[in-house]
Amino acid sequence: MKPLISVFSLVLADLWSAILPITAQVNVTQKNNNLSRDGRYVDAAFTPGNAANLTRDLNFDGTIVGNVHAQPLYIEGGPNGPMVIAVTASNNVSALDADTGTVIWQRTDIGSAVTSGLPCGNISPVGIIGTPVVDLPSRSLFFDALIDGQTKKHFIYSLNVDTGATNPGWPVDVNATATYNGTQFTSLVEEERGGVALVNGIVYVPYSGYFGDCGTYHGWVVGVPINNPSGVMAWTTTAIGGGIWGHSGVASDGTNMFVITGNTFNTNAWMGGEAIIRLQAGPIWSGQSTDYWAPLNWHDLDNGDTDLGGCSAMLIDVPGATPSQLVLALGKDGNAYLLNRDDLGGIGAPLAQSSVGGSVRGQSSATYRTGKGTYFVFRGGSGAVSAYGITPTNPPTISFAWSVNPSGQGSPWVTTTNGTNDMIVWVVGAEGDQRLHGYNGDTGAVIYGGGGPNELMTGTRKWNSGIVARGSIYIANDNKIYAFRVPGGTPTPTPTMTPTPTPTATSTPTATPTPTLTPTATPSASATPSATPKPTATPRVTPRPYPTPRPRPTPP
Repeated sequence: MKPLISVFSLVLADLWSAILPITAQVNVTQKNNNLSRDGRYVDAAFTPGNAANLTRDLNFDGTIVGNVHAQPLYIEGGPNGPMVIAVTASNNVSALDADTGTVIWQRTDIGSAVTSGLPCGNISPVGIIGTPVVDLPSRSLFFDALIDGQTKKHFIYSLNVDTGATNPGWPVDVNATATYNGTQFTSLVEEERGGVALVNGIVYVPYSGYFGDCGTYHGWVVGVPINNPSGVMAWTTTAIGGGIWGHSGVASDGTNMFVITGNTFNTNAWMGGEAIIRLQAGPIWSGQSTDYWAPLNWHDLDNGDTDLGGCSAMLIDVPGATPSQLVLALGKDGNAYLLNRDDLGGIGAPLAQSSVGGSVRGQSSATYRTGKGTYFVFRGGSGAVSAYGITPTNPPTISFAWSVNPSGQGSPWVTTTNGTNDMIVWVVGAEGDQRLHGYNGDTGAVIYGGGGPNELMTGTRKWNSGIVARGSIYIANDNKIYAFRVPGGTPTPTPTMTPTPTPTATSTPTATPTPTLTPTATPSASATPSATPKPTATPRVTPRPYPTPRPRPTPP
């Protein structure tokens, strides 16, 4: 099989990333913008004054087909100009012109999404739910799709991001290729909610169960080398359950992968649930205490269906703290937990713990640093958006900063003009007022109050967060992407150095799973995208500015 990426291009990409910081890049290639899942975007256009006068671009078409549970992506550097990529639960994939919102290419032939026959669940149709990832050197888009048929199957796809055509050797049949210590992946009881990660040439896809905790599902992470899609490797919880439910999916420090698992069933011994798990490339899990953490009351959390993994893992560096390289968990028990990601410590007390009020379920969180300190911000089960600080002490502690109560339950993200100044926390009043809101990152004071009649959206979902590129915010909702613009055009973000998570030390694994080399099976669907000629962009007219959680009952 011809490799998709040459060795030269991989080396060139590594050198380029070493020279140019991530925040200098305009492209939004993954969930929450960075592997740390920090949800932070550096864009010089987003001053408080500009943000206060944000308006929706009424000339932006943005029409897509299907319900949206995933974050959009923004990609430049191809023959079609800047594009916004969106996927839907109907297994539709669309690339839209980032200026006009008109279709550049679409794939409606990935395969039929599942609408019936699952043992439980609360999403229908179920197709592409998790946020994809793009590899820029190969111009490839990667995502997981559940496809209906005599046997319902998850397939991991790779498309050419500029044309929509399926890349050679893809898709990967997860049923046929993913095993771990004798456990076979079974698509019928597995759902893919979390964001896909790409780390050092391997795509990592996380899986959970369906709403209702039905069947013998497990928490899975499946790894597929992008240059050898037949070389699938996987890790799964030993116990039944332990799903990876968080919307941000897999986080990484650039070397290791971090996921957080939920409750398991019918076990008195810890077997992978209610835990932060650190995985090495593959994925491979060492089994050593340095590479997992579970709270002392993990069994009580199991019995109460109180998942530790209410949010995905988020990596936070806090200069001056000891230790300074941290990983955050936000649980359905209403607590925030900080761990030393160099040494998670096994089953025991966390580095720091604080009650943050209310059950935290499924949504993404964000983190940022200002002149006043390091913060994390999240949406709680009560609907409040709350920010907490992490002290640069030995050990670090968690302290309340501010809280606001916009109508709705969207996931937050953050803009900054240069990496440390003008921090604005953004959130959509999803399934509430359906408006965009912006708050001062230090105080919670209102920066953008939702706009006027033109800024009202429809089809918002609580799992979703927006993205930021060139003075614009893009939000993907059911059947439509919305574009909001700052006054005065779309300037290029200012390149600045920014702290990124430091790779942590790895343990020597006790056992190395053998990759399964079963040939991939391709669903019966055309690989030819329905291309739409790119229209001539029309001048943008700025409109006049105007002054549920994932409740899962405990199974019987």
